Order: sequence, then C-alpha cells, then structure tokens
Amino acid sequence: MSMKINQLEIENVKRIKAVKIEPSANGLTIIGGRNNQGKTSVLDSIAWMLGGDKFRPSQPQRDQSVIPPNLRIIMSNGLVVERKGKNSALKVTDPNGEKGGQQLLNDFVEQFALDLPKFMESTSKEKAQILLKIIGVGDKLVTLEKEEQEHYNERLTIGRIADQKEKYAKEQPYYNDAPAELVSASELIKKQQDILAQNGENQRKRERLHQLEQEDQRLMEQIQELLKKQEAVRADLAIARMDAKDLEDQSTAELEQNISDIEEINRKVRANLDKEKAEDDAKEYRRQYDQLTKKLDSTRDAKNDLLKTAALPLPELSIKDGEPVYKGQQWDNMSGSDRLKVSTAIVRKLNPECGFVLLDKLEQMDIEVLKEFGEWLEAEGLQAIATRVSTGEECSIIIEDGYVAGQEHPVVEGWKPEWKKGVF
Repeated sequence: MSMKINQLEIENVKRIKAVKIEPSANGLTIIGGRNNQGKTSVLDSIAWMLGGDKFRPSQPQRDQSVIPPNLRIIMSNGLVVERKGKNSALKVTDPNGEKGGQQLLNDFVEQFALDLPKFMESTSKEKAQILLKIIGVGDKLVTLEKEEQEHYNERLTIGRIADQKEKYAKEQPYYNDAPAELVSASELIKKQQDILAQNGENQRKRERLHQLEQEDQRLMEQIQELLKKQEAVRADLAIARMDAKDLEDQSTAELEQNISDIEEINRKVRANLDKEKAEDDAKEYRRQYDQLTKKLDSTRDAKNDLLKTAALPLPELSIKDGEPVYKGQQWDNMSGSDRLKVSTAIVRKLNPECGFVLLDKLEQMDIEVLKEFGEWLEAEGLQAIATRVSTGEECSIIIEDGYVAGQEHPVVEGWKPEWKKGVF
C-alpha cells in the first residue's frame, strides 16, 4: 500500500502563519490564492519535513515571528512526522510508538515527488535513462544501442566506400577493342630481332656476291695470270649464285608498328582491368552494406521488442531514439498537462511506496485539463498536492496572508501587533 499524507499542520514557516490541511486521499488537492500569500510555502514545508535538510529553506522561520517553525504530518499508515524547536529537529513516530529518523522516511518518500520540477527540467536523455532503469531494461537497451551504433557506423563507412568505388568505376573509360590481357613487347621485339638478323645474313651474302663479281672482273683482266685459279673461282661463283638466287627480305614494318602501338594497347587493357576491379569492389562493398543493414534492422527490432514487453508507467508511453515519447510526441512537443502526467507516472514508478507528489504552479492548465488530470490521478490511486494562482472553485482551499481562508485563525505564538507611538 503506497504512503499518502492524511493531515498537515504548519506554523511559522516562510509566509505561513498557521495552516491545517487534510488533502484528498486520491486525486488533486489544489491550494489556491493570490501571489505571495503562502501557497508555495506549504509545498516547501512538506518537502522539508519528508525530504530532510537538503530541502530546508534558507530562511525557514516566518518574518516577524520569534517562535521557530512547527510542522506536523500524519501519514496514511499512522506514521507521525514532526519538526519543531529551535533547531527544527526531526521526530518520526510509527503507529507503535517507536521512534525513527530520516532513513525511515527515505524508504517510502521519492525525492522527485518532493521536487517534480527537478525531474521535468532534466534532459530528455536523462528522463529516458530514469525510465529505462525503473522498467529494468536499461542495461539490455544500452547493449543493443551500442551494437546498433557500431552497425550503423560500420555500414556508414562501407556505404561511403561503395559509393566512391561506384563513382570511380563509372568515371573509368572502357575500350571494347582492347585485348583481355596485357600485350608482351618482348615477344614482338624478339621476332623483330630474328628478322633483322636474317636480313643481315642476306646482306652479307649479297656483299659476298658483289666481291666475287669484282674478283671475277679483276681475274678476267688478269686471265693470263690466273688461268690456274679460274676453274675454282667459277665453281665458287656457281655455288654463290645458287645461294643468292631465291633470297627474299622480310619487312619489319608491321612489327615496328605493333611495338609502337603496344603502350597504347596496354594502357587500354589496364584501364579495362581498373574499371572491372572497381566494379567488383563496389559490388562487394554494396553486399557488405546490405548485410549490415539487415544486422541494423535486426538490432532495432530487438530494441522495439524489448520496449514493447517492458512494463511502462503509462499505456502510450515509450522510448524512441533515447527519448521518452507519449502519444507519439517527444517531450518538447508534449502539452504541459501531458508532461505532468508522464512525470508523475514515472516518479510513482520510481518508488511505488510513495503515493503522493507535490506540484507547484498549475496555472498552465485550464479548468477542463485540470479536471481531466485530477480524474487520472484518482483512477491511478495517486495523491497530488498542488498550488495554483487562483481563487476559483477548482481550488480545494485558499491561502490568504498565511492562513487557510474560512478556517478559524489560531493564535500564533510570537505574533505582536504592529503599532507606533502616537499613531492610533
């Protein structure tokens, strides 16, 4: 059973002179009044009583009062909480009369319930982390989000490389008339050298023929002297003529042209190979990108499944991209009433033992929304004590000059009438 406030008595705190309140067990208790009458002082007093010295006002004692603050709260389980005396010492008494201290209160009082603006002013990420913590999936979601981010970063890198490879492949020229493999210049050069060597041999034979013909002419002139040699020379001449008869030189023009063109051919071959390599690389990186996309989608599905099965404080409340979302709206797009509803539900979930929450300045809600919010609180079994600058019928009580309007004003000890000598 969650703890709530049954009765509240405050004297001499900030702007409060003497106030006694019995809040509704469920729903909304609105403390109304004009500005500077003591409405917020009521909430500050409750926070100080139940939250400890960190909620102590900087100047707790009411101005013009010589009597220290006196505070008393009776909780729904009979627990009595008091602060009184010069040092406003805390005294906690359970229904059995046993004494306790702040630690006993801390077991059922949620700090955010005493200071809801602190929760509401936190970042969306911080709200989401609190929500994830209380539904028990924070660690799992952190792991999935880390995995999701790693997949996303890896896919982003792969995608950029794939785009670059595809762009590079498109920019490369392609030559349909180029051979599939690089052409070897050494083979053509060897063929050229063989032909040149053969042609050289042919030239040598031609020169030999010429020498013999000259020798024959010279011998003819000296025939008388060379008759003995004529027969041998004519035999050699016959042989030489036979060797030179069918000789025919081969052209190297085609080989020379091929050698000249080989660098251009190989340039085209290399260009084709580069384009094919770039296209293959692009396909591989695109395959990796698609594979990482599947992993990323799988991780996101796991996140969604995790949140779908989590026991969230409100039916339409979820977490998307690390931020709380209610009725499809992120925090900065929620209405003021929805923000209060979400905050109240989360704070209640933080500590189910705490059945109340303090809300300051409900002026942002119109009467209809205020009624709707109160009905939601009542349906949830929650108690909310709130302030509103108003004296309308929606207010449960009205604070005037430190008192509850309509109540008998008790004599506040330490009060002295203000008068000056000679003034009547």
